[in-house]
Amino acid sequence: MGPLRGVRAIELAGIGPPDFAGMLLADLGAELIRIERPERAAAADRSSPSRDPMQRGKRSLALDLKQPAGREVALRLVERSQVLFEGYRPGVAERLGLGPEDCFARNPRLVYGRMTGWGQEGPLAQRAGHDIDYIALAGALAPIGRAGALPTPPLNLVGDFGGGALFLVLGIAAALYESTRSGRGQVVDAAMVDGAALLMTPIFAAHASGFWSDAHGTNLLDSGAPFYDVYACADGRHVAVGAIEPQFYAALLEGLGLAGEPLPGQLDRSQWPGLKQRFAAIFATRSRDEWVARFGDSDACVAPVLGLGEAAQHPHARARSAWIERHGLRMPAPAPRLSRTPLEVGGAPPHAGADSDAVLRDCGFADAEIAALRERATIA
Repeated sequence: MGPLRGVRAIELAGIGPPDFAGMLLADLGAELIRIERPERAAAADRSSPSRDPMQRGKRSLALDLKQPAGREVALRLVERSQVLFEGYRPGVAERLGLGPEDCFARNPRLVYGRMTGWGQEGPLAQRAGHDIDYIALAGALAPIGRAGALPTPPLNLVGDFGGGALFLVLGIAAALYESTRSGRGQVVDAAMVDGAALLMTPIFAAHASGFWSDAHGTNLLDSGAPFYDVYACADGRHVAVGAIEPQFYAALLEGLGLAGEPLPGQLDRSQWPGLKQRFAAIFATRSRDEWVARFGDSDACVAPVLGLGEAAQHPHARARSAWIERHGLRMPAPAPRLSRTPLEVGGAPPHAGADSDAVLRDCGFADAEIAALRERATIA
């Protein structure tokens, strides 16, 4: 049903961001073939279902790419596919004989996606790294933190998944569209350091205009403002406050019982620390859910801070079916929502190698060829 129905994409298995990119493509309707190492198939515990939602909607082929026969299998799949993507260090796919030129020789219309931390070239291209390193170099880590505190890693969302996987999928979708006009494929170089920097564009703009200070906890969005922060409640849980606009700030003061009191101006930064202490003392007098009830339908922009086990149960999430139960797993629903070609979750997350024979048959391999590949341990 999804907009990428009819697109076959090959995912050279990695961990984390490539998995997520493959899940997004599968949710969008692409037929996703994940090529795994044979040893992962051997180690898979098939006594219970696979429990990784990022593998939903994919089929798994366990293939030894270090064997010439395995490389040839992969290239035959490339001939029948529209997309291949990998998350190796630069040069690894070329050494396997599966680099862009190898694949374009078999399929000139192929969209070849590459996701790395540092990009395909540059002095750091071959260096190891993780999300925290990429966002540090991109300027995305330094601004995140409270006054007097070290920069705070925002999980691994900004580099791995925001700057990496999302931009890879965006580039693949754009290249697929362009190929319908040109008849030619191309390489999508999605570097997490590039994507993280691009995500920071509004903050860089604010800094350039003098609106953003380098000092932690002094800015509108970094916990400096009393009306944009997280507050502890009487029960040890928390509420998030984002009452930036004047009318929303007025609603916040009303809910806190401060309407009509002589308070400093909302944007008087010199008074923010004292006003924050006052807000904190008031929020500490009630439980989180009492505050949620008190603000009710108010536009004060106050929301409960929900834990991982709570988010799916919130009435708004339930009303929008933002979380779904599929294949015995609770997982976030596909997004965004399309009116005519809706996204949907495909098959259950497979164990490594679960679909090897079926994938090869669908791609034109004869049963005798499949048997020979299995005999040589090229597939598992």
